Amino acid sequence: MNELDELRARRRVLQERDDAVSYVRRVTQGRADLARAELARRDGGGESGVAVPEQLRDVLADRLLAGPGRPPRPVEDFSDHPLSDELDRRCAEHGFGRLDELDAAELAALTAVLDAFEAELSAERRAVFAELDSLTDELVVRYRDELADDQAGGTR
Repeated sequence: MNELDELRARRRVLQERDDAVSYVRRVTQGRADLARAELARRDGGGESGVAVPEQLRDVLADRLLAGPGRPPRPVEDFSDHPLSDELDRRCAEHGFGRLDELDAAELAALTAVLDAFEAELSAERRAVFAELDSLTDELVVRYRDELADDQAGGTR
């Protein structure tokens, strides 16, 4: 494998990592939104009489589906990805499956855990983007050099 192929392969790996991180990040944001919706409902700031499960579609719709101005999302299922497993573990530890039974302090703690995990995922995503940008820059230079060599009659 030549260096150009190695750069392309690394870029594919990073793009796949970004797809997984992005997916889990959106699920994390959606779950945090659900916890906040339950808190708001109890405080009278949410739709009165509407339980969080009934709000599920509205709360998650803009997190998991591509909306206006967003690029299409990957069609792959990342629910078995280690990051998804970590999210599920954190949610289980803090009672996400029983939102309606948690008291306000427990809901606030759950939201804080989800927000912290989302921040970790966002930091990882920024690092992946930085490396992707660097690889893209390197690929552009390589393509330009290869094109110049071809136009000059050189071979690679």
